[in-house]
Amino acid sequence: MDTPRVAAPTASAVGRFFSGAGLLLRGLGLYARNPRLMLLGILPALITGALFLAAFATLAYFVDDLAALVTPFADDWSATMRNLVRVMAGLALLGIGGLVGVLTFTAVTLVVGDPFYEKISERVEQRYGGTPGEVEVPFWSSLRRSVADSLRLVAISVLVGLPLFAAGFVPVVGQTVVPVVGAVVGGWFLALELVGAPFYRRGMRLPDRRQVLRADLPTSLGFGVAVFVCFLIPLGAVLIMPAAVAGAALLTRRLLGQPVQEVAQP
Repeated sequence: MDTPRVAAPTASAVGRFFSGAGLLLRGLGLYARNPRLMLLGILPALITGALFLAAFATLAYFVDDLAALVTPFADDWSATMRNLVRVMAGLALLGIGGLVGVLTFTAVTLVVGDPFYEKISERVEQRYGGTPGEVEVPFWSSLRRSVADSLRLVAISVLVGLPLFAAGFVPVVGQTVVPVVGAVVGGWFLALELVGAPFYRRGMRLPDRRQVLRADLPTSLGFGVAVFVCFLIPLGAVLIMPAAVAGAALLTRRLLGQPVQEVAQP
């Protein structure tokens, strides 16, 4: 396959970051204008979201026990120091649980709702002139690739999350810098996940997605971080997921230098 054509960035890095975030808002507007599609898009996210909310609530309920489990070295410390270390450990566990939860939620929801989200993505592209070089991919083949790529991305995100968990024990840094780094890391992986469908339609796989998104990292991160932050809001992941899929189609077109202005509908 030929090397994907990547659009050359023109604005400043900060401008491109906010432009990427703006694609999520445009996706929200597109998907909100079609109430039927909105309901179809929310359903898979609602099912997955209920399961993940229960899992996170369980983590929060047992976080004190888990914090004690991962800090056995503090058993003989003074009560003040022991409690301080375990509070930081608990916050780190919740932070990493949130990071991994957001990423796995996206992966599972995209698989569960694949037919719905594929339809949303296709309709968005049709509004902007269609998909150049579209490749017909059988459903089961597309599903297998999506599952394999999602598992790979989640595994990498867990590995990245381990050093962030360790850094969470560092006073001040663990409660300020680490959450920001977590949002950036989470945003990168979310962007990679969400552009899967439009890239598959072009016959492009995960390595192509990495190459194209890295070519304009500020725009990619702007979109991904905006989605990540919205997903942290209660019910945000359920309500925003279809809009994120629509925005990802726009992100793909922008990064590949394809039109992102609506064409007149016949």
